[in-house]
Amino acid sequence: MNVYEEREEEASVHNQRAASPGFSCVSMKSNNSMPLPPYLSDGPAGTSGPVIFSRKRKRAASPLQPPDLSDEAAPSDGLGGRSDQIRYVSCQTSSSSSCQKHISHHDTEAALQLDSLQPVHDDVQRVKDRHKTSMKNRYERVFEGIKLQENQTLLNRIYTQLYIIEGESEGVNEEHEVLQMEKSYKTLQDTPIHCNDIFDPSPEPGYEEIRREKKDKIKTVLTKGIAGIGKTVSVQKFILDWAEGKANQDVDFMFVLPFRELNLIKDHQYSLHRLLLDFHPELQDLDSEMYDECTVVLIFDGLDESRLTLMFSDSENVSDVTESSSVGVLMSNLMKGDLLPSALIWITTRPAAANQIPSNYINRVTEIQGFNDPQKEEYFRKRISDEHQASRIISHIRRARSLHIMCHIPVFCWISATVLQNILKQDLSAEIPQTLTEMYIHFLLIQTHMRNQKYEERDPEKLLQSNRDVIVKLAELAFNQLMKGNVMFYEEDLIESGIDVTDASVYSGICTEIFREESVIYHRKVYSFVHLSFQEFFAALYVFFCYLHKKSEVMKMFLTGKSRTQCENVPLDGLLKGVMNKALKSENGHLDLFLRFLHGISLESNQRLLQDVLIHTENNPESIKKIIQNLKRGQKDNVSPERWMNLSHCLIEMKDHSVLKEMQAFLNSETKRKSLSLAQCSTLANMIMMSEEVMDELDFMKYKFKSKEGKWRLFPAVRNCRKALLANCNLTDQHCEILASALQSSNSPVRELDLSNNHLQDSGAKLLFAGLKSPNCQLNILRLPGCYLTDQHCEILASALQSSNSPLRELDLSNNRLQDSAVKLLSTGLKSPNCQLNILRSSGCFMTEEGCAALASALSSNLSHLRELDLSHNDLQDSGVKLLCVGLNSPDCQLIILRLSGCMVTEEGCAALASALSSNPSHLRELDLSYNHPGDSGVKLLSDKLKHLEKLKYVEQ
Repeated sequence: MNVYEEREEEASVHNQRAASPGFSCVSMKSNNSMPLPPYLSDGPAGTSGPVIFSRKRKRAASPLQPPDLSDEAAPSDGLGGRSDQIRYVSCQTSSSSSCQKHISHHDTEAALQLDSLQPVHDDVQRVKDRHKTSMKNRYERVFEGIKLQENQTLLNRIYTQLYIIEGESEGVNEEHEVLQMEKSYKTLQDTPIHCNDIFDPSPEPGYEEIRREKKDKIKTVLTKGIAGIGKTVSVQKFILDWAEGKANQDVDFMFVLPFRELNLIKDHQYSLHRLLLDFHPELQDLDSEMYDECTVVLIFDGLDESRLTLMFSDSENVSDVTESSSVGVLMSNLMKGDLLPSALIWITTRPAAANQIPSNYINRVTEIQGFNDPQKEEYFRKRISDEHQASRIISHIRRARSLHIMCHIPVFCWISATVLQNILKQDLSAEIPQTLTEMYIHFLLIQTHMRNQKYEERDPEKLLQSNRDVIVKLAELAFNQLMKGNVMFYEEDLIESGIDVTDASVYSGICTEIFREESVIYHRKVYSFVHLSFQEFFAALYVFFCYLHKKSEVMKMFLTGKSRTQCENVPLDGLLKGVMNKALKSENGHLDLFLRFLHGISLESNQRLLQDVLIHTENNPESIKKIIQNLKRGQKDNVSPERWMNLSHCLIEMKDHSVLKEMQAFLNSETKRKSLSLAQCSTLANMIMMSEEVMDELDFMKYKFKSKEGKWRLFPAVRNCRKALLANCNLTDQHCEILASALQSSNSPVRELDLSNNHLQDSGAKLLFAGLKSPNCQLNILRLPGCYLTDQHCEILASALQSSNSPLRELDLSNNRLQDSAVKLLSTGLKSPNCQLNILRSSGCFMTEEGCAALASALSSNLSHLRELDLSHNDLQDSGVKLLCVGLNSPDCQLIILRLSGCMVTEEGCAALASALSSNPSHLRELDLSYNHPGDSGVKLLSDKLKHLEKLKYVEQ
């Protein structure tokens, strides 16, 4: 296992706790891989506790290399203080930044008072140091594979930075988590919030006042993320950095309260003080009055696994840390701020459970998005020492797009590394798994082989039967609990599936990396699969096993209206159609991945791999054809696009790529104004985003959309296009955010963006223009005609032009009511040494001579790169043209094309232009004076300069 895996069951809870074990970082089934819980009694306590966090933190210089801070806590001497002294200590005599105040020794009386308090101060510091040392011992190590002493690994050695972004979505996303991950592909932003800074306001440039206002408001943070994405590893890293003195040194204590452990005491009465003392015996000398005087952060890990009743409206009010109540009431009052209001709170959860806490009690929502592409590669190179093997695996993952997307989940990177390393170790020329189903089957076979070596059963038949019995029982458990919507199971659930609870550890040992068993409070066991996708894989395996062995009671769940005999005799395509129909009715997609695995297992090649479990296989080409036809027929407009997309994935699991080929042929056809259904929009967007090849041009004007929703379904495909033509699309702030994210993404392919005739709101435009300043942005051409731009927009644009890596070469601002004030702001950017703009179009922008003066100054700059300037249809008149000619006369002016069509230019303006053309050297080669009033004399003046011009247009008004 790696840093992102769940830990093994502790063989002896008592002894392991005494040894202060480490824990593995990120749950592959959820977000609680925290250390063992305490005994909530007078006996030895466990290895978890609440967290205390400060608002006045020292920020690290680099997210990956935080500096050592001078106020690092000293090692604990292991001695405890006296509680009768501690209770008299005030905040001003504590040693941390929040609990210490310098007291002068120059005053004799004050010095005597200090001396009298010094033993008390030492006792308090001793408790803090002892707690910090205890937390460091618990969180500095992770375990790879079975939890044995020799398998310990330092977290800091293998930790790979994760992306945490800020963003609160509207409502709760109820889609299946894997679909959420696939839809968010290529949306990773490049300025993450470091886990040590989650309580700090957003680092938005230029908004210092907003940051100051928010500083005191970010009290409670909710961090969302799918199973296995890295929520708990962020918690562990946060604690470890504090314990090692690298961050948050004004924090006095840190505690973690995993909901999984709190579930088992939900019916008991506790005070907060008693709860924390039982979790952390090193705090036994801490007086309850100290909580309000020290800096405290509480981390509630795994809200999605909570079985507590959280009440926020009619809950019992608890405001004293010594007042007893139910655990659910304590948690509710902590989150509301009635209990321990000075504490900061960090809650981690899977997305679907986020709505358990009303939004008015949350100050910030963040999301962990896992690994981006460079981080995936970093992970594989850290994990695999053989450089050639690592490169081959990375190359394969890139080509298999479905696998590539799943590798955003750290735990899936580990699964892929395990499988691919094993395959290449045996045969470098071996065929590598291409689908999710193949990957999971190979992983199961590897674990079964490990079990065979471990138990060394001499009788092959007995070993085979033993393996089969175990896997089938685990598969039955997975299926039963999936149908109930459970991801955690207890002893009664195992008994229901025929698993002897006294031999549960054997089951865990057989498939060490698939099935997890954990000892928690009161020695009660909690079981789960290492990741939700493994539960869905096993559930699909069980249904297929029941089909082959004619177990009608399971098949009847999907074949309503059929008798037992009919169920036993139903063909495979009939069963899969029944499962498909049930999955399509799911509102949150909880059967989507299960359906995908079931179709994958139906392939004869995959059945052969599983033959030891399935006993026999079925090969019916006609049935396979019908299954594929049913999947295609299921893709109708009355099916939600999410469900429709999953059917496409089912086809891919069956290695049928016909839908993508049909869509590609559709795009390549000469049909004009292609009409796209909702489902086709989803498929097209998915195809473009998952393609290894970047699409040259995506033009929304080429398509007819049966609804606006279809257009929005296609919108994310912009992320994998060189040119995106989005004119007249009624863009919203959300679309601007998607565009900004596309511009900021690593290796962004977007080079040209046409947003003509969209009414950009201030907030949307700010988001979009902020994307231009990203170091990853490679946009060369930006067209914004008719977008209702304002002075404020031009100020942000000017700032983007001045950024050190500005890639913009062409900017079209035509038909916006900019006026002179906005042009002045823009001209500031044009004079920047970083500005690389070659073409500026400002036709019809209500500009006058004042704006011409600003542009002339930019043209005169020795740093100007402008080669083409279009000022057509502005009321410049001769006075404005004369000012502009000052810039044209400059030896630094590089302008080649100047368009002044319809600018009210007369003979006087022509004379100024003629003079500019006479300057040495003049670079101007093309001049457009159409629809002006130059008169014959003005035309003659310019005609004399034709030797300098290659093209002159002067159509009379």
